[in-house]
Amino acid sequence: MSAFPASELHLLLDAAGALIVFQEEGTSWAGILGFSSEERARRFVATSHLEVAEIATIDPVDPEQVASLINAAKRRALRYLLLDLDWQSGECRQVEFEGNAFGAASERRFAPRNRRR
Repeated sequence: MSAFPASELHLLLDAAGALIVFQEEGTSWAGILGFSSEERARRFVATSHLEVAEIATIDPVDPEQVASLINAAKRRALRYLLLDLDWQSGECRQVEFEGNAFGAASERRFAPRNRRR
């Protein structure tokens, strides 16, 4: 997908190698936390105090890497990517999954409580 809003996608992983996700309170769906730069990812980790073991990077325009990520995500009831979630303001871009690719992106703002799942 050429319209993806970043040239790299940095994903947060826990000690077991699982993706760290965000679930909005009162919803059944969750989203993958992704960042457009390693600096943004590290800033999120520092401000949220998450226990992150690793930051993995994929190419968001590589169809095989994206399909692999989305297929794994859908098995865990993850339905979108939250790009550059700011821990303090709750602002981010929500990128929908369309089939095995990234689709439309829209601005989101979450309430500032309970951002961790």
